[in-house]
Amino acid sequence: MKMKKNILISIISIFLILLIAMALSLLASSYPDGLEKVAGRYGFTDSAIEVLPEDFFLIPDYVFGNLGNEYLQTSLAGLFGILIISGIFILVYFLYRTINRNRIKDRADSKDE
Repeated sequence: MKMKKNILISIISIFLILLIAMALSLLASSYPDGLEKVAGRYGFTDSAIEVLPEDFFLIPDYVFGNLGNEYLQTSLAGLFGILIISGIFILVYFLYRTINRNRIKDRADSKDE
């Protein structure tokens, strides 16, 4: 019973975190970052070379899809950004755990010999 309650609390917490992230992404600054600001100030913005095509990026310019609502696009970009980063962390965690288990198993096998 306690395990089910913990799982339910975890799911609700994750859902609330994602909702808060979507709301906070609306507060992100629309002003350019430092590099863009300096490039604009010194006039070399137009001389920038496009190394990667625009299609390469998952969420170009922090806009997700061709939805009509700009706020929805920004919120979805924030949501998917968090999901992508979370997926990367989960992948790294499982890789670390697998490697660590193998090391522990190898140590136990070498002590038995």
